[in-house]
Amino acid sequence: MDLVIKNCKLVDKTGEFYIKIDEGKITDISKTPLEASETIDVKNNYVLPGFIDPHIHFRDPGLTQKENFKTGSLSAANGGFTTVFDMPNTLPKTNTYKALKEKIRIAEDKSVVNFELLVGTNTLEEMEKMMKLNPIAFKIFMDLESDESLEENFHNLSILKEKTNYNGIVATHCEKKSIVEEETARLKEKDENQAIDYSYARPAKSEDESVKQAIDLAIRNNLSLHICHLSSRKSLSLAKNASKTHAVSWEFTPHHLLLDNSAYNIYGTFIKTNPPLREKQDSININDLDENSIIGTDHAPHTMEDKQKGVWNSSPGIPNLETVVPLLLTEVNKGNLDFKLIPKIFSENASKVYGLKNKGELSVGKDADFTIIDLKREGTFNIEEFKTKAEYSPFDGMEYIGMPVMTIVNGKTVMNKI
Repeated sequence: MDLVIKNCKLVDKTGEFYIKIDEGKITDISKTPLEASETIDVKNNYVLPGFIDPHIHFRDPGLTQKENFKTGSLSAANGGFTTVFDMPNTLPKTNTYKALKEKIRIAEDKSVVNFELLVGTNTLEEMEKMMKLNPIAFKIFMDLESDESLEENFHNLSILKEKTNYNGIVATHCEKKSIVEEETARLKEKDENQAIDYSYARPAKSEDESVKQAIDLAIRNNLSLHICHLSSRKSLSLAKNASKTHAVSWEFTPHHLLLDNSAYNIYGTFIKTNPPLREKQDSININDLDENSIIGTDHAPHTMEDKQKGVWNSSPGIPNLETVVPLLLTEVNKGNLDFKLIPKIFSENASKVYGLKNKGELSVGKDADFTIIDLKREGTFNIEEFKTKAEYSPFDGMEYIGMPVMTIVNGKTVMNKI
C-alpha cells in the first residue's frame, strides 16, 4: 500500500512538505500535494530520517529477565529509533556462527524496528563462518583482554578483511584492563567504599591509554575504528586527531554528556556503568557535540536486584532509549545545541560510518524510516510509562521540552503520540 505523509516540516527548509512512500521506500518529496491510498497528517511537526542507535544491549538470548528483543525494540520505537545495533555480550556470547544465527532468528521474530548485530571475535575459522550471516561489525571489549590477545584479535580481523566481505569496522570498549585491575584492588583496600569509588577504580587514564592503543592497532591492521561510549576529554582529543588521517569515529552516551561523577552521590549504584561517569574536569559535555558526532545510548537494562548489590557487585548499565531524544531536544530548546545537528548525530553519521546506504537521509530511493519530532512537546519522564523492562533511570522525574511523537519503520507506523 502506498502512503503519503503530509504537513511535514523538514530541518533547515522552509514551508511544508509531502513525502510519498511505496513498498517501504521514499518515492517523492514535494511541496505540492501528493496522492496515495493512505495519508498520515503529522500536523506540522518535524520529519527527520529515522534515528539509528549503534549501541544497545537487548539481552536476548540468556538474560531476558533484563530485556528482550520485543521489549527492547518497543522501547527503541517509543524513543524515536528506527534502527538499532545489538551488542554480542549475551548468553551465549554472539561470537559463533550458531549463536549469531540464533540471535538473527530471535530478532527477526521479535523486533518492531530494523536491527543490525555486532559479533565478538573468535578463531579466524569461526569468524569466517560468521561473515556468511553479514554481521555489521566486530566488537572488542578491551577491558577484558590482555595486550597479547588484543594484538592477535586485531591481526586476525585484518586477515578476515582480506579473505571475506568483512567491512573492516571494529567497535571497541576502551578501558585498559591492567589499570582497571590495579586501581580497583587499591580502592577495595579502603575500610568502606562509596558508590563514587567505582569512577576512581576505572579512571579516565584507563580510557585514554586504551583509546591510544586501539587507534594504533586499527591503523597498523588497516581497520576502521569506532570507539564506543567515549567519555574522556583527552580520549576525544586523541580520536579527533587520528580521524584527520584515518577512519576513526566515536559515539557519546547521554549520561556521559549530561552527568559527571557527582551523580553517584545522588543515584548510588543505579548510575554505575562502564566506562563510569567522569570527574567534571575529565568529562565530555554537551558542547562537544558537533557535526561529526554520533549518539550511541549504550542502552543496558538490568533488574532492580542487579543494580543493588553494592559498589563492586552491582551490574553496570543504564537504560537510555526512551530518554535520550527528549534530553537532547531540551538542550536544543535551551539554546545549548543547534537543531540542525540532530539528524546528523542521531542518523546520518552512524549511517555513513557503518555503510547503511539506504538510511540516514530523507531523499528519493532511501528507506522509509522516519522519526517525527514535536519540538515544543513538554512533559516529565515517568519510568512507569516506558516500554523497557528496566525500572530505573537517572532521568526519571526530569522535565523535558521536545519529544519524538511518531516512529515509522519501512513505511509502517510503530509508535504514534501525535
